[in-house]
Amino acid sequence: MISGLCTQRYVAGALCALLFLSGTCWPASDPDAKPPTAILLVPRDDLPDPSFSDSLVLVMNNLGPGPIGVIINRPMQIPVSHLFPELGRLAKLTDKVYFGGPVDLDTVWFLFRAATRPEHAIQTCEGVYLSADRQLLRQLLDRDKPMAGLRIFVGHAGWAPGQLEAEIERRDWSLKRVDVEAIFGGKADHPWPSREGPKLST
Repeated sequence: MISGLCTQRYVAGALCALLFLSGTCWPASDPDAKPPTAILLVPRDDLPDPSFSDSLVLVMNNLGPGPIGVIINRPMQIPVSHLFPELGRLAKLTDKVYFGGPVDLDTVWFLFRAATRPEHAIQTCEGVYLSADRQLLRQLLDRDKPMAGLRIFVGHAGWAPGQLEAEIERRDWSLKRVDVEAIFGGKADHPWPSREGPKLST
């Protein structure tokens, strides 16, 4: 669990991740990864961990020995334009970077929609891909509509083998089918950090 006293440290870490972004910060994609099996996790109403309270978590089983995912509904106060301050055309964007989870806040991940899998990306569900490749992100941001079907995250969520299964068994989480609109629709956003907020309706 992450104490509320750690909030400032995590925000500072996130800012450092954005200000010192470089290719070495980005975990490599594995083209030989297992076929994607993704689910949405919804926390129980009284989950005490402030990092996961009111959070929708997209979880995948094809990235490592244990489940790995990103929180998809926790926007931060960091604008996307901070990723590439040299790109003046991004300054007009109002979109925010999202808190992906409390693990590895020196990394930046992004989910995006595409008709086919680009290089340096891993499929999470049909038409949706995950990557941490800086050049690919810059290509997406160079589009006429840079944030169309794109969401950017600092950090991620992760569990040891068997840990998430145990949490589900004790009903910390309920499972839902992946809904692409839940990822990109922005209809259930809960700002982070926040000590309290409205409960996510399911």
